[in-house]
Amino acid sequence: MELACPACLAVNRVPDARLGDAPKCGQCGAALLPGTPVDLTVATFDRFIERAGLPVLVDFWADWCGPCKMIAPVFQQVATEMATRVRFAKVETEAHPKISMRHHIKGIPSLLLFREGEEVARTSGAMDRHALKRWLASQSIQ
Repeated sequence: MELACPACLAVNRVPDARLGDAPKCGQCGAALLPGTPVDLTVATFDRFIERAGLPVLVDFWADWCGPCKMIAPVFQQVATEMATRVRFAKVETEAHPKISMRHHIKGIPSLLLFREGEEVARTSGAMDRHALKRWLASQSIQ
C-alpha cells in the first residue's frame, strides 16, 4: 500500500501486514499513521486525499462552532482507535474557504469520506463516538 506522509506528503510503500507496526516516513521520519487527525490546507489537501492509501475522513470545522468543539474529542478518539483502517484529517473552514467552497460545505461540522481521492459519503452535525463508528461501519469501514 502507498501512504502519503502527513508531514512532508512523500509517498511511502508499506505492506498491508505492517500497517499496525507504526510505519515511519522514509523521507522525514514522521509517523505515517499517527492516530491523530492531520490538519490539511489548500496546499496539502489534494495530494493527501489522493495518495492517502486508506479511506480519509475529513472534518470541516471552525473555531467559533459549538458542535465542532463537541465532536473534536470524539473525532480524535476514533482517529486513535481506527488508525490502521481510515485516515482522519481536519480542514479549518475559516482559514481555508476555497476547500470548503469546492466541496460545497453548507454547514459545519461536516464529515466527508474519501476513497482514492473521490468523495463517497458525507454527514453533518456533531455525533458521539458510537454514532461516528456506526456511520463509518455503514460505509464499509470496520
